[in-house]
Amino acid sequence: MDLFPQTSPPPPIGHAPLAQRMRPATLEEFVGQRQLLGEDKPLYRLLAASEPVSIIFWGPPGTGKTTLARILAQRWQTAFMEFSAVLSGVADIRKVVEEAKISLRAGRRTLLFVDEIHRFNKAQQDAFLPHVESGIIHLLGATTENPSFELIPALLSRVRVLVLNPLTQEELDLILQHALADKERGLGEWGIMLTPPAREHLISTSFGDARRLLGGLEAASRMAPLGPEGRLIDIRVAEEAMGRKALRYDKGGEEHYNLISALHKSLRGSDPDAALYWLNRMLEAGEDPRYLLRRMIRFASEDVGLADPFALILATGAWDAYEFLGSPEGELALSQIAVYLALAPKSNALYVAHGQAREDARKLGPLEVPLAIRNAPTGLMRNLGYGRGYEYPHDYPEAMVGQVYFPRELENKVYYRPGEQGREKLLAQHLREIRRKRRGLAKSGQDCDR
Repeated sequence: MDLFPQTSPPPPIGHAPLAQRMRPATLEEFVGQRQLLGEDKPLYRLLAASEPVSIIFWGPPGTGKTTLARILAQRWQTAFMEFSAVLSGVADIRKVVEEAKISLRAGRRTLLFVDEIHRFNKAQQDAFLPHVESGIIHLLGATTENPSFELIPALLSRVRVLVLNPLTQEELDLILQHALADKERGLGEWGIMLTPPAREHLISTSFGDARRLLGGLEAASRMAPLGPEGRLIDIRVAEEAMGRKALRYDKGGEEHYNLISALHKSLRGSDPDAALYWLNRMLEAGEDPRYLLRRMIRFASEDVGLADPFALILATGAWDAYEFLGSPEGELALSQIAVYLALAPKSNALYVAHGQAREDARKLGPLEVPLAIRNAPTGLMRNLGYGRGYEYPHDYPEAMVGQVYFPRELENKVYYRPGEQGREKLLAQHLREIRRKRRGLAKSGQDCDR
């Protein structure tokens, strides 16, 4: 089957970017997303039904979201309208709805396409909701961000979310071949010759993004020297055309949370190599080093704790080092503390104890402070029993007393249970001995009335 049948004559070469000229006009031209378009797959079934529905296409850049929306409108024979989530307001929504009503009375349904639908604000979503519910419009959206974070639940429940995947290297290679061969829309008249290393570099540094691939190919074609047989794109030209690898990343979106989760879990799993990769992946993508430092300082308490008390000291020291040096020199301190935290013994005992104590403080409310350990700065307070019976530990052997410091309701509560990793193993032994001695002193009656 010919995946790329010729369509209506395209604009002359140079009139529009190559990626725009090569945009598929029919489903037969479309490359990739077989998990949606294969026989009996979700989009295949929707197309076969010929009944318009509201859909959100969610996936990385350059994977066909906008193209699929336009092809659907053509297949379903609907009116196709585009809406800017950034530039349009509620008044524009009313205009869109009125036009859709006119089309509906004429027997034609309307597909409203919103690119970057994650930029839809709540007022816009609320304004569209009743018209999507009533069927006056069918909503098609494209987004690189997780819709569950960006759309209100009422709107999200009325659309189908279809997930697009990055294009495979084989799929990108097919797109590349067609762009080089097509004489009307592509570069077929340019006589482009591509060395195998250059081809591999263009594909591998596109990261599954057809738009990036075709943009790089077009730039390389213009930069390539013209020889007797055409233009030769070698690895040097390909590298220059693609420039620095563009890592997919959005500081406020899902990929941000995926990457910081990968870093945190690599540290917790004691894998310094993976931790270094995820850390530097985020730095290269433009993440604020201070954000990463804050997360690692938190990690030093949450996942290392007292198994290695120096972890927190060194993590805050890394912050100071970065503040002193700045980027890029100070980023070495981030790699240093990442490796240290990955190799440190792990314990979440402090984190668990903190959570349990906080929960009791919230749940039980303002429990009374025992009289014996209250402050007594005035005669009246002393007469009321404040501070009476307090035992000053330094007046006793080993600075140890059987005093109860808890409110009566929590007298036997234990929050901190040291683990057996690193320094906490020694702390566990020491704490067991302290608790044993204090229990003995309390039983002997040395602790005071409260």
